[in-house]
Amino acid sequence: MAKKSAIETNERRRKLSQQMGAKRAGLKKIVNDKTLPIEERFAATLKLAEMPRNSARIRVRNRCEVTGRPRAFYRKLKMSRIALRELGSQGLVPGLVKSSW
Repeated sequence: MAKKSAIETNERRRKLSQQMGAKRAGLKKIVNDKTLPIEERFAATLKLAEMPRNSARIRVRNRCEVTGRPRAFYRKLKMSRIALRELGSQGLVPGLVKSSW
């Protein structure tokens, strides 16, 4: 099991990135638009820098839904390889047949 604080920090980041995602995307669009004057683009850059860093989508870490493990994560199943192996051994993952001999 991962630390509760790490899981909660990640959840806070996820919520913040969802809340400010549209505003952040709008500012990035202005910054990357080469047809706009440089002053306007620079002002947008400064506004983007003022936003919380945790509102960036890149700061959110994929974590296992079962254990909270941050590594060896399967996106399709939203769990780590270890949790998948344990649940697969118990027969709780539909469509997964674990071989044993």
